[in-house]
Amino acid sequence: MDRRVEILRRAERDGRVFVDTLASALNVSAHTIRRDINALCAAERLRRLHGGAEYVEPKCNLPYGVRSVLNASAKLAIARAVADLVPDGATVFLSVGTTPALVARALSGHRGLTAVTNNLNAAMALSEAEDVRVIVPGGELRLPDLDLLNEQAIALFASYRADYGIYGVGGIDGDGSLLDFHEEEVRVRECIRAGARKSILVADRSKFGRRAAALGGRLEDADHIVLDTAPDAPFDALVETLGDRITLASEIEANHA
Repeated sequence: MDRRVEILRRAERDGRVFVDTLASALNVSAHTIRRDINALCAAERLRRLHGGAEYVEPKCNLPYGVRSVLNASAKLAIARAVADLVPDGATVFLSVGTTPALVARALSGHRGLTAVTNNLNAAMALSEAEDVRVIVPGGELRLPDLDLLNEQAIALFASYRADYGIYGVGGIDGDGSLLDFHEEEVRVRECIRAGARKSILVADRSKFGRRAAALGGRLEDADHIVLDTAPDAPFDALVETLGDRITLASEIEANHA
């Protein structure tokens, strides 16, 4: 993983990072860490502190290319677990985001799917499935994410009923509220959930406590929630209340090992 991405991930998780701690954890010199922190401060992702830096809440999400490599193994495990829940011949909604795109790839071995998605990465992954029907909205493509967030996307999801609605989220707050970076992301996500016979939220553990400004929906609104592993406190108590609606992909993978 790129070192600066890892520094940013730790800063987002802990609120602040320190040069000596990072140098030891990442097995590089303090000079190298200071250079990385300077670059992240110049990009307005960190703010300098004595001996380190603090996290600066972004006005927008990380670039898609960066997100696609963050927690990649966890997202792949989630994708495989979700694919096991979806039978051949199902109609599925797929939201924007890197994890739903990986779910689409995991579903490419299924037959007879109908997929409705505003995520072109997911659409292209599903194009490899046998006897598949892929339906996407029109309008301007959002780059570099390769997705569509507009009224056409909302209208498209509203005009179909899916067996499974699979959606990701930008962040999960301490009270279980779901967060995203744009109001349109919330609207599309909620439309996907409402239009599915069974809604499935996919999230790796880094989403717990992750900051984003647009608010809509709650963790418990999903019929099923697929995580990579159980989150740490205080979110562990939040997840425990959901009982068998939670699937931990790491446990499934361990059982299959």
